[in-house]
Amino acid sequence: MRHIGHLPAGSARVFSDFLVSRGIHHEVERENDGSFAIWVRDEDQVAPAQEFLQQFASNPNAAEFSNASAAAEQARAAQKKELEAYQRRVRTSAHLFPKVGGYGVGWLTYALIVICVIVAIYTKLGADGDRVRNLFITDPVLGGDGSLPEVASGQVWRLFTPIFLHFGLLHLIFNLMWIYQLGSMIEGRRSTGNLLAVVATTALCSNLAEYFFTGNPMFGGMSGVVYGLAGYVWIRGKYDPASGLFLDRQSVTILLVWLVICYTGLLGHVANTAHLSGLIVGMIWGGLSAFIARQNPS
Repeated sequence: MRHIGHLPAGSARVFSDFLVSRGIHHEVERENDGSFAIWVRDEDQVAPAQEFLQQFASNPNAAEFSNASAAAEQARAAQKKELEAYQRRVRTSAHLFPKVGGYGVGWLTYALIVICVIVAIYTKLGADGDRVRNLFITDPVLGGDGSLPEVASGQVWRLFTPIFLHFGLLHLIFNLMWIYQLGSMIEGRRSTGNLLAVVATTALCSNLAEYFFTGNPMFGGMSGVVYGLAGYVWIRGKYDPASGLFLDRQSVTILLVWLVICYTGLLGHVANTAHLSGLIVGMIWGGLSAFIARQNPS
């Protein structure tokens, strides 16, 4: 922003109207001596604004200046209408996050968190082998050969229950923080049914992908779902801002860097395939839903 000069009160108003009518973005600031300072926001508009100011100083009663008021009002009305339309399309972070946006956390988000905590206590954070075996996608003693005998016999819940297993307090806390953030956003801005559908689909796909790719049934955690929700929010918000979903660049970077670090093996055994497949499924879902929403605007 550049200061280009001073004008008395009455003249400042007339000149400001003229600048508005010419599309020059500026501000008028009252000084202690009663005069008004003229500031131009954009550097490339400073030179023409200075030239106009010189012309105004030499002949403030010229028709181009005195007749600018009506054009300025029209320009301001058009700007106001554009701003209102933009605000209807775009949600700021104040509308998106729990409590900040005013809608709190939905019952499904709470339910996911509570179930994870109950399972963590029940399995002693994965230390109780007998109880953990009942929640794996298949019993490591009976399965693990690429088949799902328990599921085939009717224990369909095993396709989903691995997401509630956590092996360590940090593992649990990290995942629940993301579930709280992403789950409440989706549930609050879209619907509980939308969140349920994304969670169930990413849980199913990430669990099956991890098991059939590695052949190891001994995995668990909400991380695959977290990556699914993140992928969904990221892409849906990117291509459909009116959805109210948004994932900032820093969060995206953290999740992607963490994904790469886990693949290095530095953190030991990690369900990397579940993470990656969850992310891919979430991104595809977000992209398709954004496309549909843009084709059928409400």
